[in-house]
Amino acid sequence: MYAIVSIAGQQFKVAKDQQIFVHRLQGDEGASIEFDNVLLAENEGKFKLGTDLKNAKVSAKIVSHLKGDKVIIFKKKRRKGYKKKNGHRQQFTKIEITGITL
Repeated sequence: MYAIVSIAGQQFKVAKDQQIFVHRLQGDEGASIEFDNVLLAENEGKFKLGTDLKNAKVSAKIVSHLKGDKVIIFKKKRRKGYKKKNGHRQQFTKIEITGITL
């Protein structure tokens, strides 16, 4: 069984006991959260989507909050003496899917 769910503006294909990284979510580590924006669900070869999923939920547990790898931004204009170096680390939340209810 798997489901496609919208989490923080992105779509993820999730299954039970799977761990995924999503953009930073509010909540403490160890807290339980539910996502009710399920777009598609598959169970034993049968697919459900649209109005069949108005009661569907995906429950998850927040494992940890962490930062991603550093991305370097470097801007330069040749022969003008203009150089600018900047870096960014995106904040992520690692969640574990605990169940899918249809």
